Amino acid sequence: MGPGLNPLDPLTHHPHFPTVPKLRFPFLAAVMLCLSCLTVGAASPEQSVVQILNFSQQPLWDSPWRFDQVRRGSGTGFVIKGRRIMTNAHVVSWSKQILVRRYQDPRPYLATVRFIGHDCDLALLEVADERFFEGLEPLDFGPLPTVRSTVVTYGYPAGGEQISYTRGVVSRIELQNYVHIGNRSFLSVQTDAAINPGNSGGPVLQDDLVVGVAFMGIPGLENTGFFIPPPVVEHFLKDIEDGRYDGFPTAGIRIVPLQNPTYRRYLGLNGDSLGARIDSLLPIPATEAVLRPDDVLLKAGDYEVGSDGNVTLDGNRVFAAAAFHSAQHGDSLPLRIWRNRETLELSLPMSTYEDDRVLGNQYDTLPRYLIYAGLVFTPLSQEYMKTLGRDFRALGYAELIYELYYRRAEAPESARPEPIVLASTLAHPANANLRYTSRAVVDRINGLRIERLEDVIRAFDTATNTHHVLELLPNRALETVDRAAADAAHPEILKTYAIPQDRRL
Repeated sequence: MGPGLNPLDPLTHHPHFPTVPKLRFPFLAAVMLCLSCLTVGAASPEQSVVQILNFSQQPLWDSPWRFDQVRRGSGTGFVIKGRRIMTNAHVVSWSKQILVRRYQDPRPYLATVRFIGHDCDLALLEVADERFFEGLEPLDFGPLPTVRSTVVTYGYPAGGEQISYTRGVVSRIELQNYVHIGNRSFLSVQTDAAINPGNSGGPVLQDDLVVGVAFMGIPGLENTGFFIPPPVVEHFLKDIEDGRYDGFPTAGIRIVPLQNPTYRRYLGLNGDSLGARIDSLLPIPATEAVLRPDDVLLKAGDYEVGSDGNVTLDGNRVFAAAAFHSAQHGDSLPLRIWRNRETLELSLPMSTYEDDRVLGNQYDTLPRYLIYAGLVFTPLSQEYMKTLGRDFRALGYAELIYELYYRRAEAPESARPEPIVLASTLAHPANANLRYTSRAVVDRINGLRIERLEDVIRAFDTATNTHHVLELLPNRALETVDRAAADAAHPEILKTYAIPQDRRL
């Protein structure tokens, strides 16, 4: 059981309570009666923990005009100030309908998503029916728990109808990749309290205060779970104060340790404990205007940066990226750097970064696509790669993998803003002779280099030759389609395959 009242306590739930035995000391009896009455009126934390049922439907990224079947999932949430329910973003993503149930109450209530942060895996729900909040006390947030302290996780794991409690010890605090988004890392807390499917979104309590939101485990690790700590939750709540969620800003720098004493002497650095090297920059104009590769980062915000690339946050050594997570979109973060053998005080504008969105998991935005003569074109993304199988990296899709994950770093001058892939071909005599019918990056169409989906449309619409010529990677394979036959077949193919529209842009 977590801290607070035990609902099965024989004293507080005895049928004759609050009858008090006659005592020798009337004053003491009065005090005990008063304390007992306070105990009866106190709210237990579990009363503010709710079960969430989400009926969701996702698109099929290799057939982007279609949708998967509606699926039912369950999770947990808890009431916070402002008559809002906090939970994980992954609990309520792609929702068609959300139902919530109170503690030991069979009635479902309809809920809607008010704010959702897919990067930090947090969301807030609203319930229009005022009866839902009757008698519910919002849970308050506490500080970041310390390592070796005890916490209790509340939730509804495995779709169970009764609330579950698991007690555990905080074992580690560090930056972890957040699985929901896939390409962002934030502060997380590891505990040996069991966190199972269905626990997601539930509160982690210490002394009746919320010190985290349960959100993930790691397959293969026993007695290990992770929760989102207060600094991340507070950032999310502050972000939405203006009525919009912007997300965590990105500094746009890659930090590496600087512990080689010879190199440090070469740079003129004193001592060996402070300063990590900025190895590279993302193509963010505001960052490129302030910083340079090989600058040495000495301090970010309030945190000194160690030569190992870490900072000390509330007594925990964590990667220096955590120092940048305190900033909101639109803020400027003070930096201290070492450049050309002197210390500089700078200010770095912080903003969200969306150019790497295709490298992460995508939510709540339908995939873009174009269909022409049965050829299905869609942006190359992490979501599309997942349609190739769980182990797609080992299945020989080298060109797709390189184009999506590595070209922008190794050959940025040739990288495309939105690589396009021939996802599939809807069989028809007009396209019957193609050798490559799917899983190929589109290099050029009719001589036009394809940088984004709109280029595909332009290449087909402006063609004047008798045949469309497609150049595909790998190996710059050439494919041709008779233009007149393709134009004639296009509406027939859409009708045959019951496709409502040939594009979504």
